[in-house]
Amino acid sequence: MKQSLHDSVKFTGGFWLHLEEINRNRTIPMNYKQLVDTGRIKAMKLEWKEGEPDCPHHFWDSDVAKWMEAAAFSLKKTPDSTLEKQIDEIIDIIERGQTSEGYYNSYFLQIEPTRRWQDLRIKHELYCAGHLMEAAVAYMETTGRRKFLDIMCKYADYIDTVFGPEAEGKIPGYPGHEEIELALVKMYHATNNQKYLLLSKFFVDVRGTEPNYFELESQKYGYKPVWTELNYFQAHTPVRTQDEAVGHAVRAVYLYCGMADVALETDDEKLGEACKELWDNIVKKKMYITGAIGSCYHGETFSNAYDLPNEEAYAETCASIGLAFFAHRMFQLHKKGEYMDVLERAIYNGASSGISLDGTRFFYVNPLACYPDGTLANGQKHTPRPEWFTCSCCPPNIARLRASAGQYFYDYNDTTIWVNLYNDSVTDIKMQDHCITLTQTTDYPWDGKVNVNIQSARPVECGIAFRVPGWCREASIKLNGTDIDCKSSAKDGYVYIKRTWTSGDNVEITLPMPVELIHANPKVRHDCGRVALTRGPLVYCFEQQDNGADLNAVSLMPDTDFKLEYDSELLNGCVVISTEAMKIDQNSWGDELYSPKEPVTVPCKLKAVPYFCWGNRKFGEMQIWIRQ
Repeated sequence: MKQSLHDSVKFTGGFWLHLEEINRNRTIPMNYKQLVDTGRIKAMKLEWKEGEPDCPHHFWDSDVAKWMEAAAFSLKKTPDSTLEKQIDEIIDIIERGQTSEGYYNSYFLQIEPTRRWQDLRIKHELYCAGHLMEAAVAYMETTGRRKFLDIMCKYADYIDTVFGPEAEGKIPGYPGHEEIELALVKMYHATNNQKYLLLSKFFVDVRGTEPNYFELESQKYGYKPVWTELNYFQAHTPVRTQDEAVGHAVRAVYLYCGMADVALETDDEKLGEACKELWDNIVKKKMYITGAIGSCYHGETFSNAYDLPNEEAYAETCASIGLAFFAHRMFQLHKKGEYMDVLERAIYNGASSGISLDGTRFFYVNPLACYPDGTLANGQKHTPRPEWFTCSCCPPNIARLRASAGQYFYDYNDTTIWVNLYNDSVTDIKMQDHCITLTQTTDYPWDGKVNVNIQSARPVECGIAFRVPGWCREASIKLNGTDIDCKSSAKDGYVYIKRTWTSGDNVEITLPMPVELIHANPKVRHDCGRVALTRGPLVYCFEQQDNGADLNAVSLMPDTDFKLEYDSELLNGCVVISTEAMKIDQNSWGDELYSPKEPVTVPCKLKAVPYFCWGNRKFGEMQIWIRQ
């Protein structure tokens, strides 16, 4: 089994070390407090009585499980006896509550004990089970202790007796909210028990087949579902025939993760081809420039191709996180830089905007424009980040993403190491029965210069592939001071250097980071005549705090110049982009609503900050796409 890289990459400074520390010191403790205060952990004790407040909800177990996974990842980097005790107490709670056959769900054991497995479409039973399994695998990898994993193996074994072909007397159903598919593959990796892989494959294979299980379920148990559209659950057709991302965005990308996992483990080419079709549909027609997906408020869903509104964008934090998960799995299938390009865009922008810079407040939705006085598609208004939500899937999800971010920086097989992402860090990778240490020194993402030092006890012949991000137009690489021909050595977004590596070898990578004006496909009607500013992996935005109100009245001038400045005092330190622009003079307009007169414009100065930083000062207007 390949070593896990989420724990072997140690951040030694820079952008990701800061996020890791904020996550460990602020986000994870704050999440735990909310889990206690809102009754989620109490509910898991199975002591709730009718009439008491904080009635357990059918997704609460998943919130706790994601926190447990985040905490487990964090423990691997930084031991913490208090945090470990908190996890162990919850494990004990689950163990005490688990039935003799292996079942555990705090909602169904207390609220609807006679309706187990009867509302798969809506009630998140398998979804919660999957998140608990993921947490158990993470905790075993961190501590080496199997107690939690054994509890979840008992649960998975029980689920395997319940679900499967109808001819075997089992339920031929599948989850309404996908997640267990990818979790079972993690269980397979942790235990080498092929039963878990086969169960994941069953859930993938049976989805959307006829007769449709969700329709049979509704008829059998006599309830009218909240959502009748099967494509909302990606259950409208078998997965191998799906070629458009539809329905609930988070459900969708979790399913696609499971599909990619099964395709990789079983060499299922047709399933892999379906993943590629769905991937292309997302990134070429349905993804925001920030790496966000799921534009519709109604149902948290994908919309039609090129329908990407800005102010009304839903763009759930969990959806960007799920897209990053999917991108990572697509990279496992194909080893192409395009997947890491999207992963990088999502984790730096669409996901990171979902959490405040101090790690204690969250956005559930991540619009690309904000006008606090405007009305959103759901009839509500933009508001500052709260500390928690009634449906709080996003806070522990961003915590577990950040706690495990190291797993995305490298990949390897018997002959090649892929360097995917850049940050001050050190990692040890076992190749050819011994260890290679790679040490990165960089100020990425604020600067595109990266130094990678290689140390090895003995010479190692292998390839090291260095990613040249898709946003970089002309990279340069030096090996021990000598230029590498990047064009002849390039393949699928990486520059491959194959040689016998010895201690002290040094690779210098230069990724120029000019400000770029990005245009949207003309079919994206919301962005016609507008541009977005990017620099390196970061998307920038304009906030009222820096530029005054009425941002929609501002236009960039042709051939404008941009000034770059690192401001250590602003937003925890960031590179700021400044430029000249023109703005319609509101004072010259008068009180007319409409007028035949040409608007008067005046020069103004503009300041842009990284999008992930927005909403951390006085709450006001914000926009990414600006008129040109």
